[in-house]
Amino acid sequence: MPFFYLFLFALIGVPILEIYLLITVGGLIGAIPTIALVVFTAVLGALLLRVQGLSTLNRARQSMARGELPALPMLEGVVLLVCGALLLTPGFFTDTIGFLCLVPPLRQALIRAVLARGVVVTPGSHRPGSGPHHQGPRTLEGEYRREDDD
Repeated sequence: MPFFYLFLFALIGVPILEIYLLITVGGLIGAIPTIALVVFTAVLGALLLRVQGLSTLNRARQSMARGELPALPMLEGVVLLVCGALLLTPGFFTDTIGFLCLVPPLRQALIRAVLARGVVVTPGSHRPGSGPHHQGPRTLEGEYRREDDD
């Protein structure tokens, strides 16, 4: 049920908040400067996103070259994808969230917090409460021969 409220807030609350912020800022600095600021944050965000994306891609390649699974860089790529969508959405609230996701330590802390809430089961690991006979799929080795080959 909490996901429903989060989705409802994202669908209804964020646009209302964005409209409110745009009207408030527009009243303080004027309509044209507000539009220019929104366009500027989108362009700046796109440039920063490109730099961060290439850096993350290079870290993933380095991990794979070392024979490691690039799990964190892959998850960072997903966060950067969402971040790009937020930065290209006109508004100050979404830009703020998008720019916060561009800060690598904050982005990595967010990923670690999300992973800490979930349960990650790796192959060969035991799930809580499972016995030795519930380890998942097993491979059976054997020999066979086709009857029609004789």
